[in-house]
Amino acid sequence: MIDFENKEYLKLKETDNDQYADLVNGILVNGESIIHTYKSVRDGLVFTNRRLIAINIQGVTGKKKAITILPYDRIQSFSVETAGVIDLDSELCLWFSGMGQVKFEFTCRTDVSKICRCISECILD
Repeated sequence: MIDFENKEYLKLKETDNDQYADLVNGILVNGESIIHTYKSVRDGLVFTNRRLIAINIQGVTGKKKAITILPYDRIQSFSVETAGVIDLDSELCLWFSGMGQVKFEFTCRTDVSKICRCISECILD
C-alpha cells in the first residue's frame, strides 16, 4: 500500500484516460469505467465511477508499481482548496474511514469543481 503519511501526490495534471488504462483495466469490475485521469511526473490518480486508484511508480526503471484502491463508500468527508495568487496549486483532501487523511495536489489549471462533482456524484449515488 502507498504510504500516504510520508508521500503526497504532488502536481497532478489531467491527462488522457488511456494513460494508465493498461495498468487498471485488469482490476476494473463489470460496469466500472474510468472517468478522469491525473498524472504527475511518474505517479497517477484514476477516478472511476466506483473508486479512486492511486498509482505509485517505483524504482529507477519504473517497472515496479504500487496500486492503492480508495473506495468512494469509505470517504467520510473531503475538502478542496483552489489555487490562489501566491499558492498556485489546488489541493484535494479526503478522509477515509479506518485510514485517515489522504492529500492530492493538482496544478493550478485543474478544474477542481469537476473533481468535487465527480466525488459527490459517486458518494451520494
